[in-house]
Amino acid sequence: MSKVWFVTGSSRGLGREFVEAALSRGDKVAATARTTASLDELVAAYGDAVLPLEMDVTDKAAVFDSVKRAKDHFGRLDVIVNNAGYAMIGAIEELTEQHLRDQLETNLFGAVWVIQAALPHLREQGAGHVIQMSSAAGLMAFPLGGAYHVSKWAVEALNESLAQEVAGFGVKVTIIEPGGFATRNGKNPDPLANGHMAEPDPIYDALRRRIAGIAGKQPAGDPAAAARTLLKIVDSDDPPLRVLFGLGFHPMIQQVYADRLKTWADGQDLSAQAHGHLDQEDR
Repeated sequence: MSKVWFVTGSSRGLGREFVEAALSRGDKVAATARTTASLDELVAAYGDAVLPLEMDVTDKAAVFDSVKRAKDHFGRLDVIVNNAGYAMIGAIEELTEQHLRDQLETNLFGAVWVIQAALPHLREQGAGHVIQMSSAAGLMAFPLGGAYHVSKWAVEALNESLAQEVAGFGVKVTIIEPGGFATRNGKNPDPLANGHMAEPDPIYDALRRRIAGIAGKQPAGDPAAAARTLLKIVDSDDPPLRVLFGLGFHPMIQQVYADRLKTWADGQDLSAQAHGHLDQEDR
């Protein structure tokens, strides 16, 4: 049986690849974008199988309206893909309050509004699958990416909690953590090399040059392959909570987690002292 998808950020990048992969196998898609003109080619190619919706994920009322329109139009919702987002790049000292608020409004709150709008329909059906696009940047942090990392670490925690809350209703959750993908719009595979840039402070110029020298060194993945893999995940009876898309970041993440575990283990004496457990000789 074909599935009905609701996909944010459908105009380009991996979101567009996911939409086209779903449509090409006979599924139906409510595809959202800031302007529906970017979806005209999809409508021309797939007709009534695609419902183009103009939507900004930061507009809560518009999100709820769009989800309702999609449900009313197709009769059900099976796969919810929280894909819309962008990267704010800059040293912590360079970020303005508005930079941070805008980053979280899109990457975090936008995802929350979509989840809250869709969940009543999924619970009523007793089935559904929430796909959250995160990033390898949601698992570790680099210089100059603080705002973006904050937003992606937040959606990691949000969806881990969500998975435990909705499992009893038959709703599944999967967090996709891509590395770099060479998408058709020419996006650089390094997420920290192509976001919105904060006003640079010269004091961080040397750091920027160092980061630029290593940016994009990870192998770029094939977006069409990523889309085919997502189809397998949404068709699975037992999908993973988390999955890395691409191989380049796995060794780095292994080292990051090993270092964290070692840091906590090395600090066990301090942990015990902080808890109030002191040896008699230390009292």
